[in-house]
Amino acid sequence: MRRIIFILGLLPVGFAAGGCNGNPLGDPTLANVVDTVVLGALVGTGIGTPSAFNIAGSAPVRTDQTSSFDFAYNFQPDGRHVFLPQAALGISQPGGISPGMLLSDQTFDQINQAPLNGYITLDTITIAVGQVFIARSSLVCTSVGVPVYAKLHILSFDDADREVTFEVLANRNCGFRDLVPGLPSN
Repeated sequence: MRRIIFILGLLPVGFAAGGCNGNPLGDPTLANVVDTVVLGALVGTGIGTPSAFNIAGSAPVRTDQTSSFDFAYNFQPDGRHVFLPQAALGISQPGGISPGMLLSDQTFDQINQAPLNGYITLDTITIAVGQVFIARSSLVCTSVGVPVYAKLHILSFDDADREVTFEVLANRNCGFRDLVPGLPSN
């Protein structure tokens, strides 16, 4: 019992030593930047076309080469443009946290921080030009069991080429939810 009390007494010291920002994960090392991304539809585009997005890498990926992505894009037969979180495609994640998206009523520039909960993880998400989403990745920071976060703004669709273009800012620092350019503080 005495050993447990001693260890519990050290926890605040361990958290305080995590960096000057008070985060037990230490200081952020990657600056948040806004990028423009183009994804092709899962169906009806060439096999070499990236159709999915990996938030932790802040990069489009090809679904024929990896299942390490957080959401994919598709152009539905009824003309709808959609994002599909992994679980909506039948891909399950260990650890209990699935990638998801949350439609925001704020503009891209107004979003400063990602919420912890409320993400759509199981359903197809219909998207439209001008909409802004906050996205949560799968558990990528496995040593501490946390996802990373991003915000994105739908800029345009090219129906002929079956593509979506969006701007994205991904905070790739484990444990940080700030969604503004530069080094995050939280």
